[in-house]
Amino acid sequence: MSDKNAPAKTDATSPWRATLNMPDTPFPMRGDLPRREPGWVQQWDESGLYLRLRAARQGAPLFVLHDGPPYANGKLHIGHALNKVLKDMIVKSRQLAGFDAQYIPGWDCHGLPIENAIEKLHGRKLSRDEMQAKSRAYATEQIEQQREDFKRLGVLGDWARPYRTMDPVNEAGEIRAFKRVIERGFVYRGLKPVYWCFDCGSSLAEFEIEYQDKQSTTLDVAFEADDPARLAAAFNLAALPAGRSAFAVIWTTTAWTLPANQALNAHPELEYALVDTPRGLLVLAASLVESCLGRWGLEGEVIATARGQQLGGLQFRHPLYDVDAGYRRLSPVYLAEYVSDTDGTGIVHSSPAYGVDDFNSCIAHGLRTEDILNPVQGDGHYAATLPLFGGMNIWQACDRVIEALRAAGRLMGTVGITHSYPHCWRHKTPVIYRAAAQWFIRMDEGEGVFTTDKAPKTLRQMALEAIEHTRFYPENGKARLRDMIANRPDWCISRQRAWGVPVPFFLHKETGELHPRTLEILDQAAAIVEQGGIEAWSRTTAEDILGPEDAAHYTKSADILEVWFDSGSTFWHVLRGSHAHAYPNGCCHAEGPEADLYLEGHDQHRGWFHSSLLLGCAIEGRAPYRGLLTHGFATDGQGRKMSKSLGNVVVPQEISGKLGAEIVRLWVASTDYSGDLNIDDKILARVVDAYRRIRNTLRFLLANTSDFDPARDAVPESQMLEIDRWALSRAAELQADILRHYDAYEFHPVVAKLQVFCSEDLGAFYLDVLKDRLYTTAPKSMARRSAQTALHQITHAMLRWMAPFLSFTAEEAWAVFAGAQNQGSIFFETYWRFATPDEALLAKWARIREIREVANKEIEAVRATGAVGPSLQALLTITVGPDDAALLRSLGDDLKFVTITSAATVVDGEALAVQVTPATAPKCERCWHYRDDIGIDPTRPTICGRCVANLAESEGIGAGEPRHCA
Repeated sequence: MSDKNAPAKTDATSPWRATLNMPDTPFPMRGDLPRREPGWVQQWDESGLYLRLRAARQGAPLFVLHDGPPYANGKLHIGHALNKVLKDMIVKSRQLAGFDAQYIPGWDCHGLPIENAIEKLHGRKLSRDEMQAKSRAYATEQIEQQREDFKRLGVLGDWARPYRTMDPVNEAGEIRAFKRVIERGFVYRGLKPVYWCFDCGSSLAEFEIEYQDKQSTTLDVAFEADDPARLAAAFNLAALPAGRSAFAVIWTTTAWTLPANQALNAHPELEYALVDTPRGLLVLAASLVESCLGRWGLEGEVIATARGQQLGGLQFRHPLYDVDAGYRRLSPVYLAEYVSDTDGTGIVHSSPAYGVDDFNSCIAHGLRTEDILNPVQGDGHYAATLPLFGGMNIWQACDRVIEALRAAGRLMGTVGITHSYPHCWRHKTPVIYRAAAQWFIRMDEGEGVFTTDKAPKTLRQMALEAIEHTRFYPENGKARLRDMIANRPDWCISRQRAWGVPVPFFLHKETGELHPRTLEILDQAAAIVEQGGIEAWSRTTAEDILGPEDAAHYTKSADILEVWFDSGSTFWHVLRGSHAHAYPNGCCHAEGPEADLYLEGHDQHRGWFHSSLLLGCAIEGRAPYRGLLTHGFATDGQGRKMSKSLGNVVVPQEISGKLGAEIVRLWVASTDYSGDLNIDDKILARVVDAYRRIRNTLRFLLANTSDFDPARDAVPESQMLEIDRWALSRAAELQADILRHYDAYEFHPVVAKLQVFCSEDLGAFYLDVLKDRLYTTAPKSMARRSAQTALHQITHAMLRWMAPFLSFTAEEAWAVFAGAQNQGSIFFETYWRFATPDEALLAKWARIREIREVANKEIEAVRATGAVGPSLQALLTITVGPDDAALLRSLGDDLKFVTITSAATVVDGEALAVQVTPATAPKCERCWHYRDDIGIDPTRPTICGRCVANLAESEGIGAGEPRHCA
């Protein structure tokens, strides 16, 4: 904080410099953050700060932000930093609000990300035991590395006792949660098409799918009518034209599915045409005849039409019917509402193993699950027994399928296209729907296995109701999650991998039925896992559990629960299980959910928020959270996704090493997280500038309260100068605004308003006005102590406002400021308690500041001519109307201090006008005011009368300069 009018600039050789109250503080101007921040991290660690804070808040209202666990895989990126800092700011703001604000960090340790890393390091030939052992060791390494990076960012939490989904107590708790979902009637086994990744070798959840462009070949394929007479009758014809073959034509982008075709689908209400062409009689949607013939380069004539309803039950031959006996089967026409005439031919070929709509249609029309053809293996190759294409990779086989169809005379045409297609979000490779026997959680009505305590409503109903009782930040997250729940299919929860919590089932070798003691076995499995981890269950044999007689008839399941079940059930096995000790007041109670808040990126509406909601409702009929907060992703300065190829990756560790973690924190706090958060060097440079402005303001406050003892020196508010009382009212008004933002988890408005407060309310006005009083009056004068009383309270408040996001700086300043009050951390404190803001005073000084701003502009205009230099060289004549005149005159002679001029006179008039006149009096060497009473004391011929009076008070031999308002 500096101004060329400030007495602090008095020449160092001046004999009067020593008589000024020069500000002093050990709080340095430069933060030197990269060097000094690690010391605070170490101090927090060594002092056990987190647990001390918990002890200090024992008995206070509980606040629980449950951590959505990152994968224990790889170094932290800027998205991790964004997420953890945002969580930390919320927890700290609640801590300062007086809550017992818990934060137990966690890690997601099972699943494909870890297995993929192990396979890259050690190959794919590992046994189950080897995979589990190496995965556990790898995850442990990753956690240690990530933990240190999170702590370096200033995140406070129970780092000594985090939760890890791979800890045996959590693995066992997950099995118990699974048992409860079974008991509630939601778990069943079924053969259904699920997303399947060949690289993962496993099914995928909806959450693990992303869409990318893929190049494919579309093909139109003809299926010959098996019974021409029935086809003619469907079109109300006596017979088909003699010697003419008839075909239903389908359009598809997945040539690889055609070997498994088992049906055709038509819409019951669409109009279909029988078209006579040189290639035969073709059945097409009437609205698509022209486009289809054009695509195939054919001429044709519509000879009859019929509603789709009339085509139901007709039979058509597989297009390779005459090529190999293995395809000598018929495809019946099933009527289905999902068929459309927006593209293609209006007829859809159905391979029920490879499409949800296909599967549902075929099952609804009586196809048994055991009769579904499923030649594609888990690694992406056809079964060796498949005629013509056995053993081939399905993507490579597409061209062979097309050639076989062309040779058989059943290919009408092909076109290359680029279209959006589902990909594995880990491998970025195309996935398929593939029918597999899996375990599912049912969304709607139906029977589950071993139901003993059936839920009163469907899972979908309960989840939709729970959403209505959840607060969303921002609010648009509500519609997004609601739509996903309303439209999602049953949840496939089983995976065919090694590193994960087991599905501890035993299936009868002949019937596939579960062992009758399944619920009891689940309890046994949980106990075994709790003692020795999932590895102990892997070593457990069927004989160990069932005995030799039963074991001969049962197979032990090798499936694991998918990783979203792991994290989605943490409210059960962490908050109620492994870390229940952390919640002495009981966060788990019947009246409501366990957690006040879940916070993750907006993609988690289909991830952790989603799975947690379903499991919370399945187990207890409610969401496990009261509120959901979502943030955007970290992008570069142009809003682009970060990638190594673009060279735009921002690494948080590098920022911390170069600029300080405090700059990462301030970037997070100052950016609206409801959208994506841009970051690059230019943006960080602006953040650094903002940090410096805040730090400089803080340094001024600390320096000018360094000799102030509130117990001894504080002035009662009723006796304080008016501008000081205004400053406290303005700070109280701002604090109320800031706390409203904190309550709504909004940080960027807090940072913006804090910066405005520092630069406008303080720097450009109050502190500017205050400097003369702070520096020139007697050190213990009422005038100076009044100012210090206000500054002391404002410093208390400001340190608390900034502590959630500028944690290191607040701690550093608190160590200087608090003195004997210091318990070792700002976070033991609560928000400062101001008196109620004086609205009349705020309004009065708002108008005074408006008039002052007009005066400043006039001074600047005269300064530009060279007539005056510093504002103290100016004399003001302010012409105002009666209301403003009364307001300004209420300041008395202190008006000149408000305008920082050597004199200010109020003149009655109408419109506001300010006249600036250069001072002709000499300048006081001590206070720099231009005054006629310079030399009034012959022993001090170069200073003014007010300085003489202030020095007399300092020496205890007289009264100082009278100050009333400013």
